[in-house]
Amino acid sequence: MTNLVTNLTTTAAEMPEQDALRVSGQGVTYQQLHDMAAKVAGTLRENGIQPGDRVAVILPNVPAFPVVYWGILLAGGIVVPMNPLLKAGEIDYFFTDSGAKIAFVWPDFVEEATKGAQNSGTRVVTTGAMGPEDFEGGSPLAEPTPREDDDTAIILYTSGTTGRPKGAELTHSNIHLNALRSAKVIQTMTSDDIVMGCLPLFHVFGLVVGLNAATIAGASLALIPRFDPQAAIEVIEKERVTIMQGVPTMYAAILNHPASDGMDASSLRTCASGGSAMPLEVMKAFEEKFGCVILEGYGLSETSPVASFNMPDRERKPGTIGIAIPGCEMRCVDLDGNEVPVGEVGEIAIRGDNVMKGYWNKPDATAEAIPDGWFRTGDLATMDAEGYFTIVDRKKDMILRGGMNVYPREVEEVVYQHPDVLEVAVVGMPDDLLGEQVGAAVALREGSSATPEDIIAFTKERIAAYKYPRRVWVVDALPKGPTGKILRREVHAPAE
Repeated sequence: MTNLVTNLTTTAAEMPEQDALRVSGQGVTYQQLHDMAAKVAGTLRENGIQPGDRVAVILPNVPAFPVVYWGILLAGGIVVPMNPLLKAGEIDYFFTDSGAKIAFVWPDFVEEATKGAQNSGTRVVTTGAMGPEDFEGGSPLAEPTPREDDDTAIILYTSGTTGRPKGAELTHSNIHLNALRSAKVIQTMTSDDIVMGCLPLFHVFGLVVGLNAATIAGASLALIPRFDPQAAIEVIEKERVTIMQGVPTMYAAILNHPASDGMDASSLRTCASGGSAMPLEVMKAFEEKFGCVILEGYGLSETSPVASFNMPDRERKPGTIGIAIPGCEMRCVDLDGNEVPVGEVGEIAIRGDNVMKGYWNKPDATAEAIPDGWFRTGDLATMDAEGYFTIVDRKKDMILRGGMNVYPREVEEVVYQHPDVLEVAVVGMPDDLLGEQVGAAVALREGSSATPEDIIAFTKERIAAYKYPRRVWVVDALPKGPTGKILRREVHAPAE
């Protein structure tokens, strides 16, 4: 295995007529996908793109995304996926930092991308639903350009909780092995499967566990341009989706949508959840309503992404992120990098063939993140005697109240038990006496009448006195990242 795109060329040769993509009831076969990608690759080469050059992709979940993704790889380029909602100033940083020579951009975002490209000189190519427009020349390049296992395939910018985003360099080998295990070990995917493509492909979860894993298995990816619970429900029914992948807020949105009451979910076999902790109340209710199993896992952009999972052939422990996947080791360590005893809280450290090569052009940041061959995640967890990990919280999100550690996730689990609560984010608030105090932003279900005082009283009865929120405020919706993950760092208490 050298160039990652070999997975596409192999599947296209073995099952040319199989649908690679399903969109609004229409199919794109593996042969068609390969042909379109080969055309993009040839044109890239004609336009000066050499192996190792960076090419940006700013597209929603439309067929053009896989087309240009595989096309860039066929030409030996490095893919730089970007969130379509970025503004010109952010785009400028990504283009300049990565040195992207060309960017494939959805028509709605061309204006912003063009503004953002002024300093870097990146060429913006308008790209419609099926592929680039006004981008011609060169003969198709159908054979993969040779690459080494350790060559960079993708640069994924991670939304740093501090400072500017850093580009995690994932190699051909990183992604191939992680996609292979996602397909074979975690989701037991075959060419009979229809995979729900509602996670954004510019994000590592959707790109590797969705698109790359489906390509290895010869499965079909049913795309939704952007997540919407109504659209997801329709696709699950019409396409007979067998595998769903999502973040917890997606499962909650489907569960709480009126159209889900009559949904035929009988085809659903496996649901994979990651990105943030799955509230147990949501998991329980979703499984009861739709008769399927949600397997929770864990990973980061820097780990390609999957590091641990509740494996289908092992005991599932709800509330945990499962055990380390094959090829990956995980442990909980203290500040000095020493492993902590079973059951004690430590920072998750990861070593294995899924750990990134490093941060693009940032040797100091790389050395800080991987000081001794073990990648430090910034996530706090405990490990039980059987090797199952339970996330306690982000190191940065922990609230220190009067010298006591309060983990927001634990408080959120209790607040979620209140029948009127749709979403919650627990955050620390400055406090003159205690250093920090516990606060909670809550979005309520439609038509509910709960007050902040009700929720405080409800939580106070169910959790230690130093942990319950002293202040609760109601919001219409919580701030979310591109995958729908709740962004705690953007939740702030309103002025008194």
